[in-house]
Amino acid sequence: MNMTDPASLPSAIRLYNETIGTGPDLVILHGLFGSGENWRSQAKKLAPDFTVHCMDLRNHGDSPHSPVMNYPAMAADVIHTCEQSGLSSFHLLGHSMGGKTAMQLALTHPSVIKKLIIVDIGPKQYPHHHAAILEGMGELQAAGANKLLESRRAADTLLATTVENTATRSFLLKNLQRTDSGHYELRINLDAIVKGYDDIAAAIAPTTEPRHEPTLFIKGGESDYLQTSDQAGLVALFPGAKLKAIGGAGHWPQSEKPDVVYKIIHDFLIDQ
Repeated sequence: MNMTDPASLPSAIRLYNETIGTGPDLVILHGLFGSGENWRSQAKKLAPDFTVHCMDLRNHGDSPHSPVMNYPAMAADVIHTCEQSGLSSFHLLGHSMGGKTAMQLALTHPSVIKKLIIVDIGPKQYPHHHAAILEGMGELQAAGANKLLESRRAADTLLATTVENTATRSFLLKNLQRTDSGHYELRINLDAIVKGYDDIAAAIAPTTEPRHEPTLFIKGGESDYLQTSDQAGLVALFPGAKLKAIGGAGHWPQSEKPDVVYKIIHDFLIDQ
């Protein structure tokens, strides 16, 4: 079956993908400034029961770069990559930006997605709240281009001038790569992310039909990405969706409460 809209093929990107495990296919999509590597530990836990595909979205990780950064395009990339990999249907999990991509894909290609899991994000438009991170990453990009980043410690010191949280800096610094000259530079397409930030913050593109197939939203109990006021919007697009809140977790529950997240994911996927 050709899952990809022919009109989108010229711009669709085959994404970098790491696959592990055996069993039904599960595709995992990371969030902004992340990569499939962020979900590697969860993939290892799930591997005995599922074939897990951790993809790098466009302009992230080891995937190709593109000037376009919106959810229809990112969803088309995932469908195209799955088609090229021989996946005709699969479970889909997405976190944050990857969650919006997953929602977009599930609504536009309902027959392809078996069960859908969205981690700490809704389909709505979000306010801009990455100004400090974008500024810091911009400084890293400039320093890298001028071969001024001789170590990860130097990069961390520079990033600390705009991003105070140590854990956040550690996450962002995973976007560094060492060049042949021995210096470090960013591997993400920061220019495209900055240019496309309005599209990243935007609501997913509207669709005519809601999704009635099994869907689970996982919320970090301490996160404000999903609120009570968002319930009507979720129900309109995903009638009957389940919601699990994880106490003591913020926007990255898969890192903060990994065992709890694994059990919720595993139990939902194996439930008949």
